[in-house]
Amino acid sequence: MNLMEEECYYTAFIGEQIIASGPLETVLPRVKKGFDEGEVLTILFEDQTGQQVDFELRGSVDEVLARALPARARTGPGRPKLGVVSREVSLLPRHWAWLEQQRNGASAALRRLVDDARKQDPGRQRARLAMDAANRFMSAMAGNLPGYEEACRALYAADREHFEDRIRNWPHDIRAHVQRIAEAAFSAEVHPADNVTH
Repeated sequence: MNLMEEECYYTAFIGEQIIASGPLETVLPRVKKGFDEGEVLTILFEDQTGQQVDFELRGSVDEVLARALPARARTGPGRPKLGVVSREVSLLPRHWAWLEQQRNGASAALRRLVDDARKQDPGRQRARLAMDAANRFMSAMAGNLPGYEEACRALYAADREHFEDRIRNWPHDIRAHVQRIAEAAFSAEVHPADNVTH
């Protein structure tokens, strides 16, 4: 399965505790329930990227989900069943000229180029994405915990032993979550030149 074709999973925290984890349609109703009950400190992360995400939680659960999952709900032009999302791309005129000459148009050509690039060394790419996701999550949830800086360095060095040692005393759910999203970082060779210096 391609990296970009994997279903996105999310994890919601209140403080140091996980309250829900899974696909957005599973996690958002729990986050919405907490919002309605005054749990204002819920933090939601996208697991694949480690990014903190926010959704508009006013209205019914169905309304919240409809806003959060627009590609599944919309009709009209495009290919919503494939999850196609429209975004702006800035290119130089020569790039647009080249794309417009490709079969099936610019969008299809861009998709082919991205797919071809992703097929080259997918193990290293997966490791790099896992490192970045774990780093973003740790920055948000563990930046003040003991061993944070050392854990970041061990992560980007793909040094599992030292990474595990530095996070050993972190709160259970934070430790377990970062171990899960960082797993691929330790399963493929990543050259030091690929890594960010910490």
